Amino acid sequence: MLSKMFVMQKTLRPVQAVRALHKSAVEELKRPDPEDTVTASFGKFISEIKPQHLSPVMLHRSKRMVLDSIGVGLIGSTTDVFELVLQHCQHMYAPDNISSVYGRRGIRLSPTLAAFVNGVATHSMDFDDTWHPATHPSGAVLPAVLAVSDMMPSVSKPSGLEFLLAFNVGVEIQGRLMRFSNEAHNIPKRFHPPSVVGTMGSAAACARLLSLDASQCSHALAIAASLAGAPMANAATQSKPLHIGNASRLGLEAALLASRGLEASPLVLDAVAGVAGFNAFYEDYVPRPLESPSDDGHVFLLEEQDMGFKRFPAHLGMHWVADAAASVHKRLVGVEDGKFSQARVRDILLRVPKSKYINRPFPESEHEARHSFQYNACTALLDGEVTVQSFTPDAMRRPELLSLLSRVRLEHPHDNPANFNRMYGEVQVTLVGGDILSGRCDTFYGHWRNPLTNESLVKKFRNNAATVLPSEKVERLIEAVGELDRLEDCGVVLSQLQ
Repeated sequence: MLSKMFVMQKTLRPVQAVRALHKSAVEELKRPDPEDTVTASFGKFISEIKPQHLSPVMLHRSKRMVLDSIGVGLIGSTTDVFELVLQHCQHMYAPDNISSVYGRRGIRLSPTLAAFVNGVATHSMDFDDTWHPATHPSGAVLPAVLAVSDMMPSVSKPSGLEFLLAFNVGVEIQGRLMRFSNEAHNIPKRFHPPSVVGTMGSAAACARLLSLDASQCSHALAIAASLAGAPMANAATQSKPLHIGNASRLGLEAALLASRGLEASPLVLDAVAGVAGFNAFYEDYVPRPLESPSDDGHVFLLEEQDMGFKRFPAHLGMHWVADAAASVHKRLVGVEDGKFSQARVRDILLRVPKSKYINRPFPESEHEARHSFQYNACTALLDGEVTVQSFTPDAMRRPELLSLLSRVRLEHPHDNPANFNRMYGEVQVTLVGGDILSGRCDTFYGHWRNPLTNESLVKKFRNNAATVLPSEKVERLIEAVGELDRLEDCGVVLSQLQ
């Protein structure tokens, strides 16, 4: 009996071996060639894209983004959170006087730390541009590109066109990655998107500016994926600006590590069963290769969809309710013969998307106020607008504002999704006498469907930059950024930032 079983085992083993070999061969056939992977296609695109692929529309839109982001970073350098991180970098790290810091003459840091603090400045007031799917593309990329440009010898600074190309590559990579997920189209719940795609965009932009080859560009993205991510729990706190600062800094570090030969997964952007790559961040992640640019050019996402620019420093969702409330304010002032009395308001109803982290009935800090439907709606009802000054301690403590906040209710209609491309804001005010005044905003001024005019954008920049720079430098920056694609040396812009 035992000998019979032994014979059966001997005859089974070759069959099992053949099956194992066959299974291995099939699996081998399924594995794509390294050159055919999604990850490789992104690396090839980053290394092969050329300045001539930037259309006039791309140059125009990206220069607006650069100007707005610099202005936002300059006014952001006046905030408490910026001062905290700057002091941290100055005291905890050895001096390395290479890259400039927004608005601080005589202060220079290592390139990575400069990218960090300037990224923090850009998002310290939640004043930076926003795109769809939802992320803040410029704040993660521009500080890193500025830091790398500062790092390069004066005789080999990038041209303005090379600078813009790197910046646009960083924005494009963010947009492409977010379009691999339907989940990414909605207002986030789990992690802050710039801390993920922003890190990847920063790595891509720096890899392009450093002229890394296709393989190194792929590795830079893969390294960046290991440095990415921040939870939404820190939204509306002083730590949220760190998300943008870290995205800029860590993306730059990823590109520098790749330039030294550090390697990472060649499949980080691909969907590999049983092994999480970039799809760890998105449960419905379906990647597609990025086509290499041809002689006919490449159609950038920014060419198809403009950028959203904020008129006041708060979460993007606040702009809908602020515009709706401002329209009600005008009618209230008319009812009151030019005067507004909050005492006549019995009830305030806001119809807004359901999003827990921007539902803050009684914000206790400027960061919470910037993320509060209630605060921004009541401020616009009271003042007719929301401005930079709306988030000062004195503005937040006003008795009439606090009284209005106590009368606010929220509704979340089914046709109002938490999606920056589809949401709306509606404000309904019931007066003591029973009259009802309503206002609704479907697309605020500054949204990508209703972009700021150049006049409005430059006015915003002047107001922001003038908080730290003399007027002559403000005007030189406006001129330099406007001519950036024609400058032989981007150092002209760098020299005006302090």
